[in-house]
Amino acid sequence: MARKLFELCGTDSERVFSPYCWRTRMALAHKGLDHETIPWRFTEKDAIRPHKSEKVPVLLDGDKAVVDSWVIANYLDDAYPDRPSLFGGEGGRAMGRMLNWWGDTVVLGGIFPLIVADIPQHLPEKDEIYFRESREARLGRPLEDVSAERDHKIDAFRKSLDPLRLTLKTQPFLGGDKPNYADYIVFGPFQWARIVSPFKLLKEDDPVHAWREKLFDAFGGLARNVPGYAA
Repeated sequence: MARKLFELCGTDSERVFSPYCWRTRMALAHKGLDHETIPWRFTEKDAIRPHKSEKVPVLLDGDKAVVDSWVIANYLDDAYPDRPSLFGGEGGRAMGRMLNWWGDTVVLGGIFPLIVADIPQHLPEKDEIYFRESREARLGRPLEDVSAERDHKIDAFRKSLDPLRLTLKTQPFLGGDKPNYADYIVFGPFQWARIVSPFKLLKEDDPVHAWREKLFDAFGGLARNVPGYAA
């Protein structure tokens, strides 16, 4: 049975934009594993509830359901050991666990307020209402008020990327000479931003920009070929 992946989209089913789904998309490509995309939207929780999840990605591999991007990455490396490793061994997996949290809190968390007001325009009406109500309740103010500050906050976000930037000055990828799951963890939020927002996160002379460009082009342009804005 073919692998299937529930992936978040809005009005355009080709515009898959979840940063977590992109981590999984890149991981599947890295392993050379094909999959069928099942477009999923915020208000379609009933579609994935049988798989014991209310969020995507959800990977169906035969009769097995795997949820959460980090869990999926570990599953793929364990279930397909004959394919290229996502972690390069147990040490890489252990370091990846820390980087997964850094990617969530610093990179994804830093990007979120910069682009959050641009997301609703990509959603059908029902999802837009859900997204606004849930995110504004979390933030305590309108989405537009949050993103209105982005021109003043972009420098702080760029500065927060120094650990990534300094690493990329000594090696082409977080994984070393070639990308691995460490790269896909951090790349996911940047691809999310490119798809939903025209706001420019990086300067073109930034080593992070050059690294991101290489990942846009990886696997035959898998990420770049998805509709989005000029990064």
